[in-house]
Amino acid sequence: MKIVLVNYRYFISGGPERYYFNIKEILEKQGHEVIPFSIKSSRNLSSDYEKYFLDVVDDEIYFAHAKKSFKVILKSFTRMFYSFEAKHKFKQLLTDTKPDLVYIMQYHNKISPSIIDVSYSLRIPVVHRISDFQYMCPNALFYNDVIGVCEDCLKGKWMSCVKYKCVLNSRIYSAIKMGAKWLHDIMGITKKIDAFVVPSSFTLSKLEEFGIPKEKLYHIPTFFNLKEENPTVEYRPFLLFVGRIEKQKGLMTLIKAFEGTEYNLKIIGFSNDGYEKQLKEYLKDKKHHVEFLGKKSFEEIVPYLKECLCTVVPSEWYDNFPNVILESFAYKKAVIATDFGSLPELVHDNKTGLTFQYADIECLKEKIRYTFEHPETIKEMGENGYQSILSDYSPSVHYTYLINLFDNLKK
Repeated sequence: MKIVLVNYRYFISGGPERYYFNIKEILEKQGHEVIPFSIKSSRNLSSDYEKYFLDVVDDEIYFAHAKKSFKVILKSFTRMFYSFEAKHKFKQLLTDTKPDLVYIMQYHNKISPSIIDVSYSLRIPVVHRISDFQYMCPNALFYNDVIGVCEDCLKGKWMSCVKYKCVLNSRIYSAIKMGAKWLHDIMGITKKIDAFVVPSSFTLSKLEEFGIPKEKLYHIPTFFNLKEENPTVEYRPFLLFVGRIEKQKGLMTLIKAFEGTEYNLKIIGFSNDGYEKQLKEYLKDKKHHVEFLGKKSFEEIVPYLKECLCTVVPSEWYDNFPNVILESFAYKKAVIATDFGSLPELVHDNKTGLTFQYADIECLKEKIRYTFEHPETIKEMGENGYQSILSDYSPSVHYTYLINLFDNLKK
């Protein structure tokens, strides 16, 4: 099968890109021809198809970091609403390569839904893998800094997006993003997509609530591409957090649970909005054993996964099947996670980890205490997590479900 793989980054910057390159590798090993479509960037891996890639807008990973010249803003908004440049380039790619199917990771904001129109007009099936809530929420999070978890846009209360400045903390950007979403809804973009691959049942339920027909929704969990079978690991006395340092990740709850204790916490990640500085200011002059290690590549993170007692995912938003949980299991580590959103689908309480009540500092503190006082039990939970990688989250299991879907769409 010849498959076009779409993502707006052709380099690894996070979980969605790791999935992109992992599934590309697996499809190619199974004999399929994979054709990438992305945006030109100095960070990109080399590709024979780069001539079809869209021109770079600002070569920044995050729009908030970009030098917002008029040209950058105009091109960014064109891609956000409807890009004829993307439509032309993608049509040229599809015409020249004649693929059987288009599999999209991320296209919102950076590429444009115009590529879906092209595929639809050429009668090439389109599958979109969902990694956030872009179709339902202008900031893709169902969360804002004012009220926390928010589903107003899902319920039709669109002005809440502007009221709470959900996008880049700006009413102007929020209104623009909301306008783009309105346009895509009017154009019926989701109706032109043949199937949606959804990692979590929780997210699938939200898409169904949004109005996407159930027969188009396929629950196919993410996989971990295990390169090191039966890895040798240790269980040193520290907990590990890996991820972006943002308010919705529950980090304030996490550091408050460690505050005043003798327990050790290491935090790996980076902040887009200065939130790390806020956390450090809070900890200043307080008793704690919290260490910020900064941004690291996955290769640099692996030694910490191998050595930690367990990891912790204290998310306070609808975290959609975070990769760090599977990464923890792959290195035989249990996970302490919020009993919220999709997380209980992954972390089974007292089996593969421990769950605690939403934003409950005392409950989390108790789970942390239990972890340090019962390391053998935590080790057993980590072993259970590792077995789930082999049985439920393996590349072969994921490939079987995915290729069955692709084959059915080809008929």
